[in-house]
Amino acid sequence: MNLADVTRDIKRADFLQMYYYLRLTRALEDRISALYRQGRIVGGVYTSHGMEAIAVGYASALDGNVHMGDLNRGMISFVSHLADNLPVATGIALAFKIRGEHRVTFTGTGDGGTSRGDFHEAMNFAAVRKLPIVFFCNNNQYAYSTPQRLQMAIHDVADRAKAYGMPGEIVDGNDVAAVYVASNHAIARARAGEGPTFLEFKTMRMHGHSEHDPAKYVPHELLEEWKKKDPIMKAEQMLNQLGYGEDAYFHEVGERVKKEVDAGVEFAEQSPLPEGPEVLEGVFAEEANRY
Repeated sequence: MNLADVTRDIKRADFLQMYYYLRLTRALEDRISALYRQGRIVGGVYTSHGMEAIAVGYASALDGNVHMGDLNRGMISFVSHLADNLPVATGIALAFKIRGEHRVTFTGTGDGGTSRGDFHEAMNFAAVRKLPIVFFCNNNQYAYSTPQRLQMAIHDVADRAKAYGMPGEIVDGNDVAAVYVASNHAIARARAGEGPTFLEFKTMRMHGHSEHDPAKYVPHELLEEWKKKDPIMKAEQMLNQLGYGEDAYFHEVGERVKKEVDAGVEFAEQSPLPEGPEVLEGVFAEEANRY
């Protein structure tokens, strides 16, 4: 994204806040990875290393987050970036339209998810009904271990949007400013009653699908190429060019983030393990017992 567009479409304070969240996301997930490898975290660990600009960019446009749910804030939680979430999100957008609410749904899946039937059903229904929804694809080039060239016969996933009669836009998924602006424009279009938009965020998964996946199927030279496009490095270069930040500021943010992550780890390790019955809280099993 060029500097003129950044200064026109993004406030300095918003850009600095996004940079902070880029650093916080990277620091938190790196710590989680380390704790997992030390045997101090039970279960699976899935990180966004190298892809942080996508979540930070669109969440900043919405003031929301991924893998978290809070109905009071209009955030519907979901399991993962699977296409079966798209019909649910489309239903929510339909409810907004029927109720006459000035609200927008933002939902996405990975490149592999765009080859599923539920992706087609959601996109087609949303386009026909001109629903207030934004679809996105986190195109990190691998559906687990399957490269995109073995998934589909098109180069750009955004081309799929043409089949549904909605705009499809390719966005640099490692440029947090580009993600933020593209998301804002799509959200504004949905709010104006112009229907859905499909955004393809091109990026690269720099770790395996999960921490237990060594990703030996990814060519080393491809990872080296994408290291040069690291979203944090890219944001720092742009902030420097705009005069919004400098090395001293970046160091200060790094120290702040480290303290916050340290405090979070300490809090977690000193907290008692949850009681068994708590697993039923906030899920359908608990709600069903009310009827």
